[in-house]
Amino acid sequence: MKAALDTNIMAYAEGVGDKTRCQAARNLTQLLPATNVVIPDQTLGELYRVLTGKAGRSREDAREAILSWSTAFSVVDSTWESFQAAFDLTVDHSLQIWDALILSVAAANHCHLLISEDFQSGFTWRGVTVLDPFLEPSGNLLTDLLEES
Repeated sequence: MKAALDTNIMAYAEGVGDKTRCQAARNLTQLLPATNVVIPDQTLGELYRVLTGKAGRSREDAREAILSWSTAFSVVDSTWESFQAAFDLTVDHSLQIWDALILSVAAANHCHLLISEDFQSGFTWRGVTVLDPFLEPSGNLLTDLLEES
């Protein structure tokens, strides 16, 4: 089963946020099977912005963090088709364009899960189910994914 990571999970794993979520995100990302997880390129741009803005890290440090994520998991590109689907999501489901793009890229890359706290957990679109890993219970799909590692 394939999954995609959203920016907020990586930001927490980088230590941006409350201690409980940061530790949970670190634990989760260490357990994820790298061969089954993708990172939409949009999320790395957002993560860079969070690390240099909110977290106050240097550009060099943020770059190293981004490169580390891109080494740990496959990075997948946004395509024009993904943007078109994202525009539909903004109209049909009132999503913000950048969140919609992340979801549409996950769908285009045949993911079953988008691990994020920025959407309604359980929302499903084109075969991708959004899962908030900080809610209890986290769901059978996440358990299934972790068992693949």
